[in-house]
Amino acid sequence: MAMPDLNQERPVAAAQKQWISLGAAGVLLAAAFTVRVVSGPSGSLHTAGLLGRALGCALLLYWAGWVRRSLTPLILAAMVAGIEIGLDAPNVAVGAHFVSDIFLRLVKTIVAPLILVTLISGIAGHGDLKGVGRMGWKSLVYFEALTTIALVLGLVAANLSHAGAGLKMPPDLAGSLTTVPPPLHWQDFLVHTVPENLAKSIAEGQVLQVAVFAILFGIALALVPREKAEPLLRLTHSISETMFRFTNIVMYLAPLAVASAIAFTVAKLGPGVLLHLGKLLAVFYVTVAVFVLAVLLPVALLARVPLRRFVRHVSAPAAIAFATAASEAALPRAMEEMELLGVPRRVLAFVIPAGYSFNLDGSTLYLAMATVFVAQVAGLPLSLGTQVFMVGTLMLASKGVAGVPRAVLVVLLATASTLRLPSEPILILLGIDALMDMGRTSVNVIGNCLASAVVARWEGVFGSETPSSSVRDEDRMLSH
Repeated sequence: MAMPDLNQERPVAAAQKQWISLGAAGVLLAAAFTVRVVSGPSGSLHTAGLLGRALGCALLLYWAGWVRRSLTPLILAAMVAGIEIGLDAPNVAVGAHFVSDIFLRLVKTIVAPLILVTLISGIAGHGDLKGVGRMGWKSLVYFEALTTIALVLGLVAANLSHAGAGLKMPPDLAGSLTTVPPPLHWQDFLVHTVPENLAKSIAEGQVLQVAVFAILFGIALALVPREKAEPLLRLTHSISETMFRFTNIVMYLAPLAVASAIAFTVAKLGPGVLLHLGKLLAVFYVTVAVFVLAVLLPVALLARVPLRRFVRHVSAPAAIAFATAASEAALPRAMEEMELLGVPRRVLAFVIPAGYSFNLDGSTLYLAMATVFVAQVAGLPLSLGTQVFMVGTLMLASKGVAGVPRAVLVVLLATASTLRLPSEPILILLGIDALMDMGRTSVNVIGNCLASAVVARWEGVFGSETPSSSVRDEDRMLSH
């Protein structure tokens, strides 16, 4: 007689186990954080809330790491644990910040070599330089259209909300900024895109310079006879595969790095320091949501990008970008996930690196809002003509912004100098810049991932190639 198959109940039991553990963690955390708000700094109620939050974080980490065994839930659980550590153990949070620094350093070692070899192999291995040029102008038209919409949306939100009107600048910040970067002219930008030393560009993380060199080198390699170019093509392909394997190893540190980064941010800012800037923060995230739902979603629908699969594949790089506030930290993972979605690597190698310089939707949206905010705090209203000029300035100044935390502040300072706005109010934004940087960086990553899928669909190559074995192996390891 055949024995009953006990495995038939396992899927149902596993699903119940997931929901029970997640629900228990959510209820416990909500109750424990409520206790923290209503209780004082000491006493039995405070101690009970502390124990409840610790237990809730432990349950959430158990659900993500043991029940789900997937990177994205583990990153989200690490974010919650980081918030708890930042609130209740700020000294530990500040001391543990080195973990996120190590993670960012490791990722930065990947970015430039990965872009270099993938662009070279993508262009030279493509065999059709006309196709590469066609893909290039399509990408640039798409980038400029989306960033212009983001700029206009940021201007509208800032002018309607008046978030900076009536805000008084703290006395200790007045006059503390002694130097202002010179305004960025288009001639300077064009010169800056050309590398003078490839090793220097890689060492300094100048992604745009590395991309320019890789494009020229790839075109030159494509013009070399095939039998002579083949050994170098095999070498670049092998290095590309190795760098993706290297990425797989580094990504296992992502949850710890995320918890460290979030904890440090909360410990430094504190829960009360954001009250006077809460309106600006809320307006920014509402505007980001409007941009995603009213701009990116229709673009995805028009390009016939599979939404469910896109959301599933973009969630991990977006979570990494949100927690670390560094686009570079999410770039390798984003390229892997989009390859799994169906975007060929030769398209990824061109579109995503170019997007990191020309398609920073979240950064441009923030820059428009922040510039108007600075003018409102200073009591200097901007005329319509001045704001139109500001849009043109930001369209140029935002290009080539480094994908690292708080890099757009340099652009904001340069734009304020161009518009003859006082620079001191910009220092007010430093209080919540870390929280705003999370939102704008995640939108940058989502926008670039969508751009690669849209361009692949325009080129008629979406889903035409099977992902490489290294990417498939890593997806299995992180999903099961």
